Amino acid sequence: MRKSIIIGNWKMNKLSKEAIDFVKAVDGNLHDGADFGIAPTYTALAAAREHASNLIVAAQNVHYQPSGAYTGEISIEMLKELNVEWVILGHSERRQYFNETDAEINKKVKACLEHGLTPIVCVGELLEEFEAGKTEEVVRRQVHDCLVGVEGNVQSIVVAYEPVWAIGTGKSATVEIAQNTCALVRDELKKVFNEEVAEAIRIQYGGSVKPSNIKEYMAQPDIDGALIGGASLKVDSFLEIVEAVK
Repeated sequence: MRKSIIIGNWKMNKLSKEAIDFVKAVDGNLHDGADFGIAPTYTALAAAREHASNLIVAAQNVHYQPSGAYTGEISIEMLKELNVEWVILGHSERRQYFNETDAEINKKVKACLEHGLTPIVCVGELLEEFEAGKTEEVVRRQVHDCLVGVEGNVQSIVVAYEPVWAIGTGKSATVEIAQNTCALVRDELKKVFNEEVAEAIRIQYGGSVKPSNIKEYMAQPDIDGALIGGASLKVDSFLEIVEAVK
């Protein structure tokens, strides 16, 4: 049985002191029914990791090269130096604002697994793609192109389905849409890897997830967790989510 996984993506929010305060308030109030984590900014990673005993602490991005002339980038070894072992890859905001491609994400996934990091790989369609009925086409292509040729501990990969039209908009995909799309993600994983691996990989839904709706999503057979934005920034709402998935 797949263990649920809840990760809060903080995006460009919170200073180190704020991250420490959050971790101190949350870390001792978790339970074993799910894995819980946060993805702070680079500057708050070390502080969060130092104070976290139970929370997963993930980075929001990483470069696939070990070093070099890549101004503004962070390497896997730099994350490992901080004891950070998880990383979000291919978030729609990285794709939209920084022109990340599936091919680049594929390189990052391969590098992460090669060096012992666990990637959370994001996929999801734009509003115009959703309205044009292209969700399945887009999501299957992203899953395939991001993960094709990946080797190693592939069962550890987490895939997060986040419809771009539901991120930070207050809109959320219906439970039916979320389940159906996560199911096709799993079906594509069978084609990329095999059925055993596809059944082991955890799939998250993300997009305006909050305490009031997370139970509905988590009750679905192919939704194993959530990648949460705004609701993960406040201690109270994060702990409500923790309680909701108990």
